[in-house]
Formats: sequence, structure tokens, C-alpha cells
Amino acid sequence: MPRYFFDVHDGGPEFDDTGTELAGPDESYAKARSLLPDLAREEIPRNGDHRTFTVLVKDENGQPVYSATLTYAGIRLQR
Repeated sequence: MPRYFFDVHDGGPEFDDTGTELAGPDESYAKARSLLPDLAREEIPRNGDHRTFTVLVKDENGQPVYSATLTYAGIRLQR
């Protein structure tokens, strides 16, 4: 099985040095999409109303194969 690496960019890069064995590229795309809401659920309550999360998927050769970004913006309407 091929190995894919999921680097997270959220104000600074966090590089995936281990990777995950998956059946192929389609499974890696799905995993990247599922990582974004999990990241947001953990980080948004701790760190404010304006956040951008990006997952960059690389193959075993270090070549980028997919990128997904989730942006969150919260605005107070009353004080």
C-alpha cells in the first residue's frame, strides 16, 4: 500500500513524518477532508474567531497530490 503524508498548516506548518498507508489517492483525499473539521473543532474554541486550516497531502516521493483548506470567521454582533 502506498504511504501518504498529511502536513497541517495552521499559522505554522506541522509536518507529518510518519505518514499513513492508504489504498490510493482517493482515500488520501477523503482523509484530508475529514481532518479539517476535526482540526477546527479542537482549535477554534481555544484560539479565536479567525482561523485558516490547510492540509497538504504528499505521496511517498514527497510530491504534493492534494490540498484542502477550511476557513473560519466569527463576528460578534452584540457586545
